Amino acid sequence: MKPLEEQIKTLELKLLHTDTGADPSLFNALLSEDFEEIGNTGHISSRQEVINWLINKSNDDRWLLKNFRIKILSTDWILAIYEAQKISNPDSTSTSRGSLRSSIWKRHGDDWQMVFHQGSKVSK
Repeated sequence: MKPLEEQIKTLELKLLHTDTGADPSLFNALLSEDFEEIGNTGHISSRQEVINWLINKSNDDRWLLKNFRIKILSTDWILAIYEAQKISNPDSTSTSRGSLRSSIWKRHGDDWQMVFHQGSKVSK
């Protein structure tokens, strides 16, 4: 995996795997003020709704990001595309069917912030 691709994947996982209740500064570091998400039901969620979900999710939840890739849209904009599978049991490799995910990241100096995220259920 290329360094920029690895960096963006690490940021995606940081949002999912960090105990954000213990580290709320993560939101300002990783989510743009105008962030929005389209969930797998088609509902558009505000930044605050996504923050509430991140705070209230179980800290034991883990995700596997498969087929992760990025498309460089410009020097300051990245599109990440991947399949996310929730690991059913942290002690096993059993996973959910998953969803296809895309995120748009914008560079701010040396850092990246997510400005948009979308998830679509995988129908297998």
